[in-house]
Amino acid sequence: MSAARRCRPPRALAGLFVWHLKNTGIRQVPCQFVHLCRVANDRLVTFQYFNFLKRMYVTQYNKDLSQRAKPKSDSLASPFRERQQLDQEKKVIHKIRPISPVHQPLSETPSRNELREVKSAAGTEGSAAPVRAESKEDRQWKEMKLRLDDLPGILARLSKIKLTALVVSTASAGFAMAPVPFDLTCFLLASLGTGLASCAANSINQFFEVPFDSNMNRTKNRPLVRGQISPLLAVCFAASCGVPGIALLTLGVNPLTGGLGAFNIFLYTCCYTPMKRMSIANTWVGAVVGAIPPVMGWTAATGTLDAGALLLGGILYSWQFPHFNALSWGLREDYSRGGYCMMSVTHPGLCRRVALRHCLALIGLSTLAPVLDMTTWTFPVISLPINLYISYLAFRFYRDADRSSSRKLFFCSLWHLPMLLLVMFTCKKSLLDKEDKGDLLGGDHGRAMEIRLP
Repeated sequence: MSAARRCRPPRALAGLFVWHLKNTGIRQVPCQFVHLCRVANDRLVTFQYFNFLKRMYVTQYNKDLSQRAKPKSDSLASPFRERQQLDQEKKVIHKIRPISPVHQPLSETPSRNELREVKSAAGTEGSAAPVRAESKEDRQWKEMKLRLDDLPGILARLSKIKLTALVVSTASAGFAMAPVPFDLTCFLLASLGTGLASCAANSINQFFEVPFDSNMNRTKNRPLVRGQISPLLAVCFAASCGVPGIALLTLGVNPLTGGLGAFNIFLYTCCYTPMKRMSIANTWVGAVVGAIPPVMGWTAATGTLDAGALLLGGILYSWQFPHFNALSWGLREDYSRGGYCMMSVTHPGLCRRVALRHCLALIGLSTLAPVLDMTTWTFPVISLPINLYISYLAFRFYRDADRSSSRKLFFCSLWHLPMLLLVMFTCKKSLLDKEDKGDLLGGDHGRAMEIRLP
C-alpha cells in the first residue's frame, strides 16, 4: 500500500502535463510554426536580394558600368544557331551593290531593257531597301503628258461619242416624224444642242464614277480612270458643252426644248448616276433619260408636246429594256465588282421578264402610230416581222438565261431600232394628205353651217 501510494503523485503529474499539452500546447503549435517560418524567411537572404546587393555594389564602385552597357563577348556561342546563320545570310544579301538609278530627261522614256532590269531588281527577295523604294516610286509616280493630238480622242471617249451619236439620231428621228415642214436651220440647231447636252451629261457621269469604273474591266480604261486628263479639265469640258448646248436649244430653237434638255441632264447626272448603286429602279430612270431625245426632236419642230411625241418617247422607252438588260447580263461580274445594283445581278428573273415584256409592248406601240394619224396602216404590218423576231429572241433569253441568248438579243437591238424608225419614217403620212383631210373636214363643216342657215 505504501509503495502504491508513493507512485501516484508522478502519475498524477504526468497526467496533468498531458492534459495541459492537449488544451494549450497542441493548439498553439501551428501558429508557432508559421511564426518561425516567417522569421526565418525575413532573416534569410534570398536570390533576388542578393542580385540587388550586387547591382548596388557595381553602381557605387564602378560608375562606368552604370553609364553604358557591357558589350557581349564574342567567345560566347549563341544558343540559336539557325537564327544566327539566317542573319549572316541576310547580311550577305544586303551587301549586293544597288543598281544605279536611270537618269533621263522627262521627255524621253526608258528603254525596255532598263525597265526589265529595274523590275527584276525590285522583285528579288531580300534586295536592298533603296532599290525597293526606287522601284515603288517608278510604279506609283509616272508623268502623264497630254498632247494636243490626243486631246480630241480623249474628249470623245469622255463624252461617250457613240452614245451621243445614238441620242442625236433619235432626236433627228423625232424631228423628222413631226407633222410640219422640214426646217434645215432649226434641225441643225436642235441636233447640235442635243449633242452638246449629251456630251455634258456623259462627262459628268464619268466624273462621278471614277472610283467605281476603276473596278470594272469594261470601264477601267476611261480617260479619268487612267489619269489621262485631270478632273478639273473634265468638269470644264462638261460646262463648256452643257451651257452652250442648253442656251442653243432655248434661244435658237424654243424654250420647251431647252427645258427638256436641261431636265435630261439633271435626270441623268443627279438621279440615274447615284441610283445605280442604290436600287434597281435606276434602269427605269435611265429608260426615261433615253426616251426624252426623240421628244426633244418633236418639240423642236412643232413647239408643242402632243400624243405623237409621247408615242416616240414610249417606243424608245420600251426598246431600252431588251437592249440594256441583254447587255448587263453579260456584264454581271463587272457590275457586281463595281458595286452597281442592276437587275441582272440582284434580280436575274425579273431582268429577263422585263426584257420580254417590253419587246411585246413594241408591237402594241407600233399599232398606235396609225391610230394617232402619224403613219399609214402599212407601218404595223411591215414592222411586225422585226418586232416578232426581237420578241422571239427575248423569249429565248427568258427561257435559256445564258450568255449566248443575251448576246443575240443585244446585237438584234442594235439594228432593230434604226430599222423600226426608218420604216416609220417611210410610212409617215404626208402633209398633203393631212391638208386634204383638213380641207375636207373644213368643207363639210361649212356645208353643215350653210344647211343650218335659213
